[in-house]
Amino acid sequence: MKSQFIKISAKVAILSEFSDKIATFVQKNHSMHIRKAKLEEIDVIMDVFEAARQFMNKTGNVRQWIDGYPSKELISGNIRDEGLYVCLADDEQIVGVFYFKVEADKTYAKIYGGAWLNDKPYGVIHRIASSGKQRGIGDACLQWCFEQCGNIRVDTHCDNIVMQNILQRNGYSRCGIIYVANGTERIAFQKIKLP
Repeated sequence: MKSQFIKISAKVAILSEFSDKIATFVQKNHSMHIRKAKLEEIDVIMDVFEAARQFMNKTGNVRQWIDGYPSKELISGNIRDEGLYVCLADDEQIVGVFYFKVEADKTYAKIYGGAWLNDKPYGVIHRIASSGKQRGIGDACLQWCFEQCGNIRVDTHCDNIVMQNILQRNGYSRCGIIYVANGTERIAFQKIKLP
């Protein structure tokens, strides 16, 4: 089974074929590998989400991940469904986590105060989290996902200024407002590969 290997150095992407889905990003003398998460890593993954939650609180985003979200059950389900990925540092330590799948997201069916850039099949990104031990996790996740699918939709909380800045820095366009399952609103973004 062939898949993609991505190496980014000095903003140049080189695409090669290898035997499993792993991306390597080289940034400022640090490399990072991306691969699917494993159930036996669940405790470490939950620690990364907790570190991210603490960072959110420190940066003024206290309303997004509340009431135990994301739960261990949700994350375990994401792993079983093969939609959760981990970012590994040089020493193989998990430094980041995110959800990615090419699938229709029911919360994206209706958008308010704007419109999606297109109606074509898309990839979705959710729950990007960093342990705080390595910089550039958000950028690397977004770049890797866009290499997998050139039509990406993602959302974030209005209080999550850090993620909004990361999305805009990576070329994502603000499209409008969507509402997630608990009824709270999120800012919707999309990026499409230009012809």
